[in-house]
Amino acid sequence: MTTPPPPPGWYPDPSGTPGHRWWDGQQWTAHTQPQQRQAPESVLELSVEGAHDPGRIQQQVQQQAGVRQAASGGGTLFTEPVIVVNQKTKLIELNNEYAVFDQQGRPIGSVVQVGQSGAVKALRFLTSVDQFLTHKLEVRDNGGRVQLLLTRPAKFMKSRVVVQRGDGQPVGEIVQQNVFGKIRFALVAGGHQIGEIRAENWRAWNFAIVDHTGTEIARVTKTWEGMLKTMFTTADNYVVQIHRPLADPLLSMVVASALTIDTALKQDERGLG
Repeated sequence: MTTPPPPPGWYPDPSGTPGHRWWDGQQWTAHTQPQQRQAPESVLELSVEGAHDPGRIQQQVQQQAGVRQAASGGGTLFTEPVIVVNQKTKLIELNNEYAVFDQQGRPIGSVVQVGQSGAVKALRFLTSVDQFLTHKLEVRDNGGRVQLLLTRPAKFMKSRVVVQRGDGQPVGEIVQQNVFGKIRFALVAGGHQIGEIRAENWRAWNFAIVDHTGTEIARVTKTWEGMLKTMFTTADNYVVQIHRPLADPLLSMVVASALTIDTALKQDERGLG
């Protein structure tokens, strides 16, 4: 039996050069990426993140989100049926950061906001203007390689998130369809709507993701992290359950949707009616 090629993504450069090279699913491309260096946390941000606890994440999945007996996955952002997205807990947040785990609490990736100037960080520190700023996020695998680039342009009423692969190739857009009531987002690829995100209540805490036929293919559940953390920090935590294997571009759009719900919508909830 022939082993299928690995999925598109950043992998160690086969030439031996430090860094990574983009594999498009069939062959190596000319796109390269230098080794990631971990940037020091801003001195303005106050992190209250505790030690990583797989048991807490398992409880988050099973007891808080009600997900039980999910099949095992392939250990990556695009092969796990359950993805846990936990925002890094900070008393002062100037840069959005999220850790991504599988249902057993094993790290499988991260989401990091990039491209903010010192002036923009100061503006976030002094004001509440998130919805009027452009947000750029990198979705990285557990080795720090960029798998998706997510850009939410500056907005006034409705959010739009542009989804690209790590090498900049377009995947699609997540487009907010309404402002009041239960919020909905269209998943658009190649100029066609291939799915939709549907908030299940006006506070937009839980979401169903459906395909173009209206069949639910994934569910996003916000989990409760306790009164103390909720009162004194801005962190949001979600459990994402993907009900069946999906093909691209729908798979990448669903993963991107799950990882951008906080940036696309939750940062703006002061403006929701």
